[in-house]
Amino acid sequence: MSNALDQLSSKTRLEWLSALNTEYRPAKQLRRSSIICTIGPKTNSAEKINMLRKAGLNVVRMNFSHGEYAYHQSVIDNAREAERQIPGRPLAIALDTKGPEIRTGNTVDDADIPISEGTEMNITTDEKYKAACDDKNMFVDYKNITKVIEPGRTIYVDDGVLSFEVIKVIDEKTLHVRCMNNGKISSRKGVNLPKTDVDLPALSEKDKADLRFGVKNKVDMVFASFIRRGDDIKSIREVLGEDGREIQIIAKVENQQGVNNFDEILKETDGVMVARGDLGIEIPPAQVFIAQKMMIAKCNLAGKPVICATQMLESMTYNPRPTRAEVSDVGNAVLDGADCVMLSGETAKGNYPRESVTMMHEACLLAEQAIPYVSLFDELRGLATKPTDVTESCAISAVSASLELNAGAILVLTTSGKTARIISKYRPLCPIIMVTRNPTASRYSHLYRGVYPFLFPEKKPNFNKTIWQEDVDRRLSWGIEEAIKLGILSKGDPVVCVQGWRGGMGHTNTIRIVPAQQDLGLSEADP
Repeated sequence: MSNALDQLSSKTRLEWLSALNTEYRPAKQLRRSSIICTIGPKTNSAEKINMLRKAGLNVVRMNFSHGEYAYHQSVIDNAREAERQIPGRPLAIALDTKGPEIRTGNTVDDADIPISEGTEMNITTDEKYKAACDDKNMFVDYKNITKVIEPGRTIYVDDGVLSFEVIKVIDEKTLHVRCMNNGKISSRKGVNLPKTDVDLPALSEKDKADLRFGVKNKVDMVFASFIRRGDDIKSIREVLGEDGREIQIIAKVENQQGVNNFDEILKETDGVMVARGDLGIEIPPAQVFIAQKMMIAKCNLAGKPVICATQMLESMTYNPRPTRAEVSDVGNAVLDGADCVMLSGETAKGNYPRESVTMMHEACLLAEQAIPYVSLFDELRGLATKPTDVTESCAISAVSASLELNAGAILVLTTSGKTARIISKYRPLCPIIMVTRNPTASRYSHLYRGVYPFLFPEKKPNFNKTIWQEDVDRRLSWGIEEAIKLGILSKGDPVVCVQGWRGGMGHTNTIRIVPAQQDLGLSEADP
């Protein structure tokens, strides 16, 4: 159960699963899935971020639904200071946008007003109720609500704490509704319109300002909230502009519209987040399970990274141990094919941030042992679109060779990280060591399952004066040395190396097999 030879002896998924050993512990702590942690008041210091890095943190997340720019700047500064204090694998920074949203107005004096099941009232866009909501008239800030909703539809307020059934559309500003449960009307609560296609703009003015802040601070990725169509991604790229061209856009799919338009979203985006919080309000909770599996599978087939998020270890916000269901949820997300898993309140405001990351690490590490890598690779290879391009053909061959050789690692030299991403698509059993001169790519490549990115410290030489292959060998040797230092590789392991025939992007076409030693086995060659 510990290497490719064990995997090759099992021909089917069921055969592999039936042979699992609950007491097995991998010899090397090689977790392939990345862990994203939201940084909040409990963890916003270089010391705390390094504590989380030691436990397993790969990507720092800033939630722009809360906090001012000064606070978010402090998170960025602390993350970079943490990396400066303890060098090693790069640490990525993600900006999570607030996104377009619908909110209620304010009640008089911001009081909580009780409301009973069966109460009939109006939901209105009339500005005179904006600061005067009560149990007769409740303001919402979405002007087109009366145009897009129909009688019989449901309106959820405050994450579904209050729900209303639409009885009729009175006029262009007013809906007559019936309250479906006891609760309280409060100020500035979020509103969800399940099964209703809304026409809000992809980006609010706040989102645009937040994206410009991210570009200025060179964040590595954007988690774009409430993406409903492919054009939303294009709008974000326009705002990021030339200076933000390397920033990866991760589409958060959080409503029925996004699920319905998933194929066009996937075509445009760099990756996807299955954001199960709002999704579980917008569609019935039992359907979230199906949506998660569908979206992860489509991302796997497209070779694009996918993140599973929301309430993964929620109970650890205030408890030192998770529920059994939560641990199974993390494990099943890994088995589904998620590249990354995410913690929110557990690390932002929780009492046990380090324990939460440690538990996430453990759950991912062991779940990865339950994956039948050979049958998964055969399935992915069989489903690849033919003819494949040169880079993808090299990726498939590299993964095949790594299994047959029982290789210690696949080492890839890349500029943009694309080759590493495509190798990751085919889910090799061994780690993927990525060596790049591109600082941004070295950070955002944490999004790809199994990729261990390293930033090569030397500048690109002038190849009119330096022989290309000498520079290649120097990078391969350095990558092997760094991987041995971190315990990813053992000396003498076979290493499958993937490289290009010349510099720049898009030239990957060569595979070499070398031993994990500084001279790449060249000193043993005949003269």
